[in-house]
Amino acid sequence: MNNSLKKEIISWIKTILLAVVLAGFVNTFLIVNAQVPTGSMENTIMTGDRILALRTSYWFKDPGRGDVAVFRYPDDPEQETLFVKRIMGVGGDVVQVKNGSVYVNGEVLEEPYLEVVTQGDFGPYEVPEDSYFMMGDNRNSSLDSRFWKNTFVEKNKILGKVIFRYYKGFKWIS
Repeated sequence: MNNSLKKEIISWIKTILLAVVLAGFVNTFLIVNAQVPTGSMENTIMTGDRILALRTSYWFKDPGRGDVAVFRYPDDPEQETLFVKRIMGVGGDVVQVKNGSVYVNGEVLEEPYLEVVTQGDFGPYEVPEDSYFMMGDNRNSSLDSRFWKNTFVEKNKILGKVIFRYYKGFKWIS
């Protein structure tokens, strides 16, 4: 093998290794890339959609009511299962579902993204500080805070804010 070919092969190996390291860094520290396995967030995010969440979204500000977030499922002892839900209540809020509407601190929450009326009455739930109350947009088919053993998601379990869906088709998520 001549010297020129060896240099070319080494150059390719370096390039591939750099790409792998950069991809690992981006995926570990900057983004969350996930596939949504259920219809709990329909019609905002559909079953089988792939979404991208930014880990950086909550570096300098706290998660807010209405954000769609990726987080570690609080009832998974290994903390490996990721969920995607909407934040309905933040620390100090009292969340209640009655007559098909969500009430936060006694006021009806405006939810233009919903297409189905929520069935059943739930709560009230008082959200602890540094914790969040999560619900899917498809309320009647969502395993969310209303049904979990560990009702609230702690701040350190939230991985990022969902920014967009990139498969099946592109869609900004708000």
